[in-house]
Amino acid sequence: MPQADFVEHVGGDKVNVIVMIPPGANPATYEPTASQLKSASNAAMYVKVGSGLPFEEVWLDNIGSANPDILIVNTSEGVDLISGDPHIWLSPRSVMVQVENIYKGLIQVDAANREYYYQNKNDYIQNLQVLDNDINESLSGFEDRTFMVFHPSWGYFSRDYNLTMIAVEIEGKEPSAGDLARLVETAKKNNITIIFVQPQFSTKSAKVIANEIGGSVVMVDPLPQDYITNLRIVPNTFAQNMA
Repeated sequence: MPQADFVEHVGGDKVNVIVMIPPGANPATYEPTASQLKSASNAAMYVKVGSGLPFEEVWLDNIGSANPDILIVNTSEGVDLISGDPHIWLSPRSVMVQVENIYKGLIQVDAANREYYYQNKNDYIQNLQVLDNDINESLSGFEDRTFMVFHPSWGYFSRDYNLTMIAVEIEGKEPSAGDLARLVETAKKNNITIIFVQPQFSTKSAKVIANEIGGSVVMVDPLPQDYITNLRIVPNTFAQNMA
């Protein structure tokens, strides 16, 4: 999860980050291992996304019960949440808020290193501000700002950069034949030739639509380990394929 990257940037060499959802895992279905739960039971702080992530809704109470002294930091506090969309980390503007919340948590559990965390936090937010400006520039000038994805991960990104997202997945399920027909018609109407997919989900339905519209499927990862590097790739991919 990108949250690990945020904590590592703010915490630097003063923290040991335990990743509860490993790279490539689906946050909606992943179950932590016994060793992960044991590590969490000894942690000083748990960094919670706090936007309705299924993993947290299922496991966070267990982690808190096993470790009553743990500080649970809700990184979504102060973010304007979109109902039903937990992917707050896919907007650098939301991540700036998350990073502030992580900093506030770290200075509660380790006040002695307050100045160290403060400097790291400011440095990372400056990098996020540059990223935000670069994304705006990459996506500027496009009249057609509609794109199609399999899983509706990019709601915050769409909101903050004035895009329209159409999801192939219907309420968490593969689309029916009728749904596919309607999506093909929508894609043609909006001149969409690219369907964005992510490695955590099936690409079958997206490929069906792409074949019908003479388009193609492009992989973009909404769960990058190196957040800023990957978020630079994504808008360029969007821009190239929305041109």
